[in-house]
Formats: sequence, structure tokens, C-alpha cells
Amino acid sequence: MALFDWKSEHEGPVLEGAGVVLRPPRPSDYLEWATIREASRDYLQPWEPAWSVDDLSRAAYKRRLQVYAREMELGTAYPFFVMDAQTNALVGAITLSNIRRGVAETGTLGYWIGQPYAGEGRGTAAVGAMLQFAFGDLKLHRVEAACVPHNHASQRVLEKSGFRREGLAKAYLKINGLWADHILFAVLESDLGGRPRPERIV
Repeated sequence: MALFDWKSEHEGPVLEGAGVVLRPPRPSDYLEWATIREASRDYLQPWEPAWSVDDLSRAAYKRRLQVYAREMELGTAYPFFVMDAQTNALVGAITLSNIRRGVAETGTLGYWIGQPYAGEGRGTAAVGAMLQFAFGDLKLHRVEAACVPHNHASQRVLEKSGFRREGLAKAYLKINGLWADHILFAVLESDLGGRPRPERIV
């Protein structure tokens, strides 16, 4: 695979889920990404690492793309934007990161959905498509996820997607500036049984 330099608008895999399309972020997505993130700031910040002062700037977005490019080239992470399949609107993002090979064959899942689109099943659809990519294309054995105990919406998404609770990790990640406990979840490739794989559309 050629180095992802993000000069191309159509680089990387594209997946289709239930009413959503997952594709890698592009330079031309900046304004739409910054707009939905700003509109969802108060909704998202309680569940995320603290935003930097310039978090929504074009320069910060460019740096994100550069990091994504390196990670995808190395095969350690796969970031996708979640697009509405009918309107092509950017509704959120999902990333499979911290991919470990060898005796682990494991990755860590993270995602967000913008406030205007929350509660409409898009997160569940995106997670389902990503799991099929992880276990199908990437041939992973296990996918992990974690969320703070009071993020009930995220817990429901994970449970509906086949994840099982594995325990509580104290002060696991620094969220919104504070070390926070997290509930740990995981799903194995064998847990999905015969679920159909999403179509690779590009």
C-alpha cells in the first residue's frame, strides 16, 4: 500500500453499514468536521480527552491527518468518518487503534456521534461495520472498548454490538482533564457467529 499522504481525496478502504458509510477522513472534510464538533462540544467533552485550545483549527486537523496517515501505513490504526448513506453528511467518527499483532491480534475501538445525530442508531451501525472490517479484512481475534460508567448511551451501543463487560479499570484514561474509571468491554471474532460482512464499496 502506498504511503497515505492525504493529497488524494479517495485513499483507503470504504465500508457500508446500516444507513452509514465509513471512509477515511479527507482534507476537504475540514469545515464539516469542525462545524459538527463545535456544535457538539458540550455534548462530547464529558466523554473525551480535554480539547486543546486550537483543537478545531485547520492546522490541528492537518496534524490529525498526518498522524492518521502514519498509523494506517503501519497498520496500527484505522480511522473512519461516519457518513449518512443517503445525504453524505458527516455524522461522527470511529477508529480502530492500538492494533497489536502476534500473540494478541487485538485492537481498541473508539467512536463519537455528533449531537444532532445521537440516538438514531448510527453509532451501532458504525460499530457493526467496523467489527466486520476488523474480523474480516484485518483478521483480528479480539476488539476491546472502554467507557466511563455514566456513559449509558455508549454502553448500550457496545452491548447491542455484541461486546461483553469484562470489568472495571480504576483511573484508566484521562477524560476531560481528570483520570476516570472505565468499564472494559470486549468482543471476540467467534462471538459474531455468521453475521454478514458489510460490502466494501470502494
